[in-house]
Formats: sequence, structure tokens, C-alpha cells
Amino acid sequence: MLDQITPAQLAQWLQSLPPTAKPVVLDVREPWEWQTASVQAEGFSLVTLPMGEIPARMAELDPTQPVACLCHHGARSQRVAMYLLQSGFEQVVNIAGGIDAWSQQLDTRVPRY
Repeated sequence: MLDQITPAQLAQWLQSLPPTAKPVVLDVREPWEWQTASVQAEGFSLVTLPMGEIPARMAELDPTQPVACLCHHGARSQRVAMYLLQSGFEQVVNIAGGIDAWSQQLDTRVPRY
């Protein structure tokens, strides 16, 4: 079962992790999207990896690290999150609503597109 969290719930999710955890927000959007709007890494590492490159670049991700997947509205990131869970990743959530919701709920300085 894939857990869904809103951008507003991300801080609570991060706080629920063990102190030794090194959480990652995995942004699976395309490079032009990252350049248009991105998040600031606070309490997590930000990894940008387009959805289409995930299978070929899985070795760049640590299956023991908690991962929160992010895209524009939440559909691509949900598919990637499910793929990671099926590939043996231990703790994965999807950020529902994506960067668009992030802009509305957490940081209005993040452009909407």
C-alpha cells in the first residue's frame, strides 16, 4: 500500500523518521520543469531524476533511505513510488498534488505552471 502525503504533511512525515534516516525527495519531473519550479531541500536531500530514467538509474538510489516522490500534480510520482516499492524500497510515499500543491500549501514563491 502506497502512502499519500500532502506537501503540508511532509514536515510531519520527516519528523516521524528515525534520527539516523537520510530522507530523499525524489523529483521525477523533466529538467525543464525543475528549471521552471523547484523546492528547497530542508530536512531532506533533493534528487532530480526524470521518470523515464528511473529504471536505468536505480543504482543511484538507496533502497534503505526513505523516499518521498514528487512531480507536477502527483500522477507520475505515484507511478514511480509504486515502482520503487515493487523494487524493494523500504519506505516510500507519494506527495499528492505535486509541486503545484507545494506552491499552494507551503511556498507561494514556487511558480505554478
